[in-house]
Amino acid sequence: MKEWKGFRRGINLGGWLSQCEHTKERHDTFITEEDIKKISEWGLDHVRIPIDYELVEDENGEYIEEGFSYIDNALKWCGKYGLGTILDLHKTYGFSFDIGENETGFFDNEDYQERFYRLWECFAGRYGNMGDRVAFELLNEVTDKEFCEKWNTIAGRCVERIRAITQDTKILIGGYYNNSVEAVKDLAMPHDENIVYNFHCYEPLIFTHQGAYWVPEMPSDLRTSIDETYGQMKKKTDELGWIIAVGFEGFDPDDTLDEKYFMKYFEEAVKVAEERDVPLYCGEYGVIDLAEPADTLKWYKYINKAFEKYNIGRAAWSYKEMDYGFVDEHMKDVVDEVVKYL
Repeated sequence: MKEWKGFRRGINLGGWLSQCEHTKERHDTFITEEDIKKISEWGLDHVRIPIDYELVEDENGEYIEEGFSYIDNALKWCGKYGLGTILDLHKTYGFSFDIGENETGFFDNEDYQERFYRLWECFAGRYGNMGDRVAFELLNEVTDKEFCEKWNTIAGRCVERIRAITQDTKILIGGYYNNSVEAVKDLAMPHDENIVYNFHCYEPLIFTHQGAYWVPEMPSDLRTSIDETYGQMKKKTDELGWIIAVGFEGFDPDDTLDEKYFMKYFEEAVKVAEERDVPLYCGEYGVIDLAEPADTLKWYKYINKAFEKYNIGRAAWSYKEMDYGFVDEHMKDVVDEVVKYL
């Protein structure tokens, strides 16, 4: 499959310029140059930076120069330490993957869409001359499948607006069900050779999200071992009332998770990407901090083998805090080993 050079192994900087209280203290202290230096020392080649529109736009859509200064600094630090950067619009006016944000109307409101296009034109004007160092991710985690065709249209128009400013910047596009691997086949044909298909992977959810407070019906005390059988994981999933146990079909219920699970899970998306000659990229993947650290290490080893087999670039979630933090206390005994498998 087509390789996206320079964006093979990365990590997210979640919670810094997105999914946070947008205060000067937060922006000044949560991520610093020392963090970027540490990431480079881990041997990674890029970071993905989630950005909320509130960082750079006020309620009326006027731009906030101070907000852009944090992006400017991040790009300066990444350049200093040889890291590529993905600028991910994690929330736009009128849409967020998190329903608690109360952002609605984007897919049907042309004014909101125009605001989205203009913001990307602004990003393109500021950062579109940085060559292979910077890539643009149009929007994080489209939710409902019913948005699919509308999103394909909106994304296509946005690409055209960006391309009037910068022709070579890589542009990442993901699909419905929160950038599910299933949605890759329903993405529009690539506009040009600089489009990247994007998905996220937190499978099996019963393991990576065990005890997660934000998952409907998830008991806070539920725990799942990586060494439980497929049958046991499926039983737990079914007991929570979830419609499907993603990825368990076709596996012996007495077997346990390994790299073959992910190879099968990625298979269709890889085929689509190969047919369309598009790089495939996993913008988020990870394990909640409630899992046993030794189990987390095993999970990263398994998924890494599939990424390597299929030539898929990726960025783990997340460097710090956000219920998944690599530099947090729960990971201290395994982090040096885990980062080898990002």
